[in-house]
Amino acid sequence: MQIVATKKKIIMVDDVNFFLLSMKQKLKDHYQIYSAQSAADLFEILKIIVPDLILLDINMAGVDGFETIKRLKANEQFIDIPVIFLSARNDEESITEAFSLGAVDFLIKPFPTSKLLVSSIERQLDPELLEANINRPVVLAIDDCPSILQTVNHILGKRYKVHTLSEPEKAKELLGIISPSLFLLDYKMPVLNGFELVSIIRELPGHETTPIIFLTSEATTDNISVAANYSCDFMVKPINKVVLLKKVAKHLANFMMRQYRETALRDRLGKN
Repeated sequence: MQIVATKKKIIMVDDVNFFLLSMKQKLKDHYQIYSAQSAADLFEILKIIVPDLILLDINMAGVDGFETIKRLKANEQFIDIPVIFLSARNDEESITEAFSLGAVDFLIKPFPTSKLLVSSIERQLDPELLEANINRPVVLAIDDCPSILQTVNHILGKRYKVHTLSEPEKAKELLGIISPSLFLLDYKMPVLNGFELVSIIRELPGHETTPIIFLTSEATTDNISVAANYSCDFMVKPINKVVLLKKVAKHLANFMMRQYRETALRDRLGKN
C-alpha cells in the first residue's frame, strides 16, 4: 500500500481574484490552498480548518492586512500560525510594521520567481527547521548584568531565537558557533566594553553591516555620538518593552530587506 503524505494547508488572503488564481496554480502541487478575498472570508475559513500557514496581503478593501494579523495574534487559537505578508509595498515603514506585528517574512510583489515564495514557505513548515529555530532571526545580547539578559530574553524570546552572554570576552568564541542577525551590547562591561566588541564583530565575515543596538543607563550626548560614529542604534536602561520590540523589529526588517534583495539578485543572475 502506498502512503501519500498529506499536503500542508495554506490560506492565501488577497482581494485580487486573479492573483489568488495565479498563485494557487503555482502552489497547488506543493500545498493544499484555500483562497480568501477578505479578512471576513479568512475568519470564516478558520471556523472550519486551522492552516499551517497564512499568506496575507496588506492593501485590501475593508480590513487591511495589518489589522487582520492583529486579530489573528490576539486569538490563542491562531496566535502560533505563521503569517507571511505578500505585498506590493516596499517601503521600510510597512516592512517594519509587518515584522513588529508578528509576521515571519515579507515578500514583495511581483516575485522574481515562485521559487522564492516556496522557499520562504518551506522555512516555516519544515519540522527540522522549526525544531532548530533556523527560521527565526537570531539575536545575541551581551551584558554583564544577568537581570538585563533575563529581561531581554523574556521580551524577545517568543519572536526570536535569543542567545545571551554575560562574559563579553567569550563573544568571539560564541560567534564561531552562531551567526546573529542583530546584537544588543551593553556600553560598560569588564574586560571588553561595547565599543571594543563592535570592532571585533565588524571584522568577522558576514557581520560588516549586522545591526547593533547599544544598551546604556547614561543617555549622554557623548554616548549617543559614539553610537552614531559606529553606525549603531542605542536605547536607555531600564529596558522599555515596547521600545525594544520596535527597535529590534525595525533593524531586523532592514536586515531582512537586504537579504531579500540579495536573494532576488542571485535568483535573477542564476536565471540568466
